[in-house]
This record gives sequence, structure tokens and C-alpha cells, in this order.
Amino acid sequence: MQLYQLKSKQVFPITKREAWDFLSDPKNLAVITPSHMGFHILAGADRPMFQGQVIQYIVKPFPMVSTKWVTEITHVKDGEYFVDEQRFGPYALWHHKHFLKEVPEGVEMEDIIDYKLPFGFLGRLVHPILVKKQLQKIFEFREQKLADLFGKVSGTKNQLSISKI
Repeated sequence: MQLYQLKSKQVFPITKREAWDFLSDPKNLAVITPSHMGFHILAGADRPMFQGQVIQYIVKPFPMVSTKWVTEITHVKDGEYFVDEQRFGPYALWHHKHFLKEVPEGVEMEDIIDYKLPFGFLGRLVHPILVKKQLQKIFEFREQKLADLFGKVSGTKNQLSISKI
């Protein structure tokens, strides 16, 4: 069993509350997801985030491949962090932690995703050539979109890494 971990840190010149209000609204996930992924919320995003909330999406992880993705918000600490876990979807495991921290320049947004691919050896084989590259592109898009929305702190750069754990 091979687990992977994606870590991303970004700093934006906004308050922690502004960041929380944006990130805790499930509808905003569509705003920070590349359009080519065909992301569409089916159900569960009709109110602000809460522990136990189940959200259903359709997503196209790759061209011509569409899948249903169901996540549950398993932990929420208002203004601080939340965790979403895949209940059904393209991964064998998806555990995504979102943290917010005040820093002198504004707010630091940190994502830590632990994930596992299905299909055993085949999943491990396609990870570096397909999945890792796709996740990097998604988080690069997200960084740019958030910078367009909230501004950018000069001299800061997104820290993004994906590794085996």
C-alpha cells in the first residue's frame, strides 16, 4: 500500500476571517477548480460548512473521464481548520486538511492531503506521470485564482510538494 502526501502553503493579504468565509462556503470550490475538470456540485452545498456535511460532485479528473465524488466534512473548528474525507470517488483514500493561520502579511493557507490511488501496482505506475502532475496543476491554478481574488504578498511563493509517505 503506497500513500502519498501533498502539502501546499500560500500567503494572502487578507484577514483570517475573510479567508475562512471564502473557504468554508462549499460553493467556492468550483471557483478555485480549473474549468477543464468539469467540476459541478450535485448536492450538499446549500449551507455553510458543518461537521457531518456530505457534498456530492461530478468531476472530470482527466479528459473523457467523469466520476462522482462524495466527501464528508469530518472536522471543523470555526476560523481555524476543517477536514474533508472522500466517501466515494476516484481515490482509494483522500483525507484533506485545510488550516488557516494569521501571519504578519495576512493569512497563511495550508493544505495537507494524504491520498492513496486504487489499482495497486497500476496506480503506483501512473502516479508520477498522471496524478501527481494533475494535482500540481490544480494547486497552481488554485494559487493563481486566489491571488486574483485576494491579491498577492510580494516576495512570497507557494510551497507545494508531493511525496510518498
